[in-house]
Amino acid sequence: MVIAVVLLLLPVVLIYWWFSRIPEPQVNAVDWQPVVAAAKAESPYPVAVPSAVPEGWTVVRARWTKLGHPGINQQPAIGNTLQLGYLTEQRMYLGLDQRDTDGPGLIRDVTREGISDGESVIADVPWQRYLSRDERTRALVRTGGGSTVVVSGDVSYELLETFAALIG
Repeated sequence: MVIAVVLLLLPVVLIYWWFSRIPEPQVNAVDWQPVVAAAKAESPYPVAVPSAVPEGWTVVRARWTKLGHPGINQQPAIGNTLQLGYLTEQRMYLGLDQRDTDGPGLIRDVTREGISDGESVIADVPWQRYLSRDERTRALVRTGGGSTVVVSGDVSYELLETFAALIG
């Protein structure tokens, strides 16, 4: 009788296991260097990119959009915009956005209408901290040199500061 119960339950357990497993999502790395090279050649401001991609991180987004050219949703870009996205070893996303016009709009969009949350000083340069209203997303913002730079992610300020320290 025990063998009959095992034989009946074994297929049910195997079917449940097969259909309930969640495969690890595929990470598609992008070649960011041509995008950054184009941005540096065409940008009216000094492009702020990290000196190197941290070990174990993957670049998953790289976009350079010139003023007036089709950008997100094929709408004309309101400024010369560089966007880079990284996945850490722990698969946490960090974004780096830079634009030369409408800095407040860029900050509002990237921080998800975040509120000011103090200041970080990185290599003697002040960065304004922002925290999203749901307190999930943090951002560091630097203005000057003709552009606004926003580093953001659902990570600690310490990790954002470490990443921002790599930005030239």
